[in-house]
Amino acid sequence: MKNQFGMTLIEVMVALVVFALAGLAVMQATLQQTRQLGRMEEKTLASWLADNQLVQLRLENRFPALSWSETTVQAAGVSWHIRWQGVETDLPQLRALDVEVRHAKSDKTPLSSLRTYVTQP
Repeated sequence: MKNQFGMTLIEVMVALVVFALAGLAVMQATLQQTRQLGRMEEKTLASWLADNQLVQLRLENRFPALSWSETTVQAAGVSWHIRWQGVETDLPQLRALDVEVRHAKSDKTPLSSLRTYVTQP
């Protein structure tokens, strides 16, 4: 009998299945990274908006109220809901200032929340 060189049909099909499964795994990992990138972009923008609101409130040089205040801003073509409140501390001349950023007022958890401390002017 003559020696044959090459692969049988079954070997080729097994190799194709292996490459197909590897391709699916790569596609799934890429899709997951794409989703996470969008979420990371969203959270970064929300953090910037919270930081901007803290700076704006500090520039107003007012002692923060103990009740929630809120506003809606446009950024990156999206409407964002921002709310803030003062929180009492052990020192009467010092208050914590909490800022939360959400896509919508009805969202349960904020995309970003920051806290700073403000002294009474």
